[in-house]
Amino acid sequence: MASRKASSDGGGPVDVIIETPKGSRNKIKYEPSTRKFKLSKVMPEGMIFPYDFGFVPSTEAEDGDPLDVLVLTDDPLFPGCLVECTVIGALKAEQKEEGHRNRNDRLIAVANQSLLYSETRTLKDLNPKVLEQIEAFFVNYQKVRKIEVKILGHADPTEARRILAKAGIHKGHN
Repeated sequence: MASRKASSDGGGPVDVIIETPKGSRNKIKYEPSTRKFKLSKVMPEGMIFPYDFGFVPSTEAEDGDPLDVLVLTDDPLFPGCLVECTVIGALKAEQKEEGHRNRNDRLIAVANQSLLYSETRTLKDLNPKVLEQIEAFFVNYQKVRKIEVKILGHADPTEARRILAKAGIHKGHN
């Protein structure tokens, strides 16, 4: 099967760097200042990342970090793995930490080499239960850290591309 070469919105592939693999309790975070991956936290027993989690290099989201991406693929990848992806949507979210509210949207993308998700073009192609579980993961993952997350909705691929464009590409960052 050939890899996907264009997203459903015509935006083309997006490079994602994996930080935390699917199935891990360990939250791994890339530290641009040291150019290394660091163990950020360990989640409670029974809580794992449902999919690979990473970021779009050289972007800056509203929370000041690189733009987050949840990557759907067949098997877990590894920290530092560069993955060409197709953006299929986004989870729009707001979080409250230490009295401050900010947006913390997360793109949802499919690895272009995936066989399992090769026909997935938008979030509507996913079982609704999968999206509910992804939402629950982010709410509960942050709740453990005393951070309140409110899910504001979903974005289609075109709106997700606007979120990506807003995060921009900043040369010299991450």
